[in-house]
Amino acid sequence: MRLLIDSNAFLWWSEASPRLGTSARQAIGDPANEVVISIAALWEITIKTSLGKLTVPSNIETMVMTQGFSVLHIDFDHLRRVAALPQIHKDPFDRLTIAQALCAGIPIATADRTFAAYGVQIVW
Repeated sequence: MRLLIDSNAFLWWSEASPRLGTSARQAIGDPANEVVISIAALWEITIKTSLGKLTVPSNIETMVMTQGFSVLHIDFDHLRRVAALPQIHKDPFDRLTIAQALCAGIPIATADRTFAAYGVQIVW
């Protein structure tokens, strides 16, 4: 299975936090799964870190590579999908992540239940 993880799932996985849902932890840890993180989530983490709202244990690139995750880049299909999304969720990073999951037809590991309103499969 291919699995897209949001910023919180990424950070909680990296920290081995108990806040990460059991199903998400199992899916991320399953070596048969391809785990991807959106460049939008990484951008969000970088912005929050630079503003002092978040502390990460090491360089974001190192964290992604150490975990063996792939990065999902933004393309024009994703942008078109974002533009067509109803205004249920207001966070632009989350909206882009939702659009990417819809375009790729893959589930998202997220604690944010608002994502489900868009018809994406949630793993938590």
